[in-house]
Amino acid sequence: MTATPRRVTQRDIARLAGVSQATVSLVLNNRADADVRIAPETRDRVLRVIAETGYAADPVARRLASRFNRIIGVFTYEPAFPSGSRDFFHPFLLGIEEYAERVGCDLLLFTSAPVIDGRRRIFHQDNRLRLADGCLLLGREIDADELHRLNRDGYPYVAVGRRDDAGGPVPYVGADYATAVGRLAELAIARGHRRMTYLSMGIDAESSEDRRRGYLATASAAESARHRPATAADAEAVLDDLFADGSTVAFVEDFATAVALERAARRRGLSVPGDLSLLTLGDPTVPVPTELAFTGFRIPREEMGRQAVEVLTRVIDGSASGVQQRLLPCELVEGATLGAPEPAVDRP
Repeated sequence: MTATPRRVTQRDIARLAGVSQATVSLVLNNRADADVRIAPETRDRVLRVIAETGYAADPVARRLASRFNRIIGVFTYEPAFPSGSRDFFHPFLLGIEEYAERVGCDLLLFTSAPVIDGRRRIFHQDNRLRLADGCLLLGREIDADELHRLNRDGYPYVAVGRRDDAGGPVPYVGADYATAVGRLAELAIARGHRRMTYLSMGIDAESSEDRRRGYLATASAAESARHRPATAADAEAVLDDLFADGSTVAFVEDFATAVALERAARRRGLSVPGDLSLLTLGDPTVPVPTELAFTGFRIPREEMGRQAVEVLTRVIDGSASGVQQRLLPCELVEGATLGAPEPAVDRP
């Protein structure tokens, strides 16, 4: 399958012409900055590179060019850059940066928000939301009261991840977890699994609710499809519970818990998937070293970031029709941790 050529950006034009991206923007929009005079030869060089590369300005960028600051805010309810969560948030930020560059927008990361009652708050005495034309919201759990206020104030925003209504519908770009988990449940049933357990993180975020909904809708066809919380710290007790129930497959919401269960099984001389199949429901939120390729699915994090910026720019410039809500498909990963259940035996 032939790869799609990468779209030429203003940054590419600036590099090839040996000028700044701001200069390219001024030439494209046929404008002159009060403090910057563009020499005719410089303008000609930029126009020549544009013609040679076949560059075409994104229509959204043109709509934004004369009416807005072209600054997009990014607010994270959870730290986006510490070592523990860098790997999970990084693809979102890559996608956000890529599309922001494509439409000629700068990104402003709101980092001054204080932590109140253990959580970051976007609204505080010195919040600087109005510096940006609109804002992207990142985080596993986003405060419903703050979404309600954003809706009430009419401030343009888009949540990365599905969010329930908050005094009105919430614009979002999320992942279709329910369908992805349902497909994994169908695979498990097709392999012969009849007793299943869903191991949750014990939180009420929409992403967790969607995963459980997909599991319950499909796994109900099995003999037993139960649900219980679990953490990596109590892997031994969870393993005992799974074997006592006769469960042959576990749907594990937290990747670190799946890794801990596999290691606990090995310590007992058991194998995955020989004695127990483990299915993971998304990418690791923290780095967890393991050489085992788990069966599960990947979250389209980069594409979520890209489309979130696309939706936000349309909200900002008024070209969006109605409240935009998108769910993107997840990519199933075959892995090596889903097998056919063995006949019941006594396990250590």
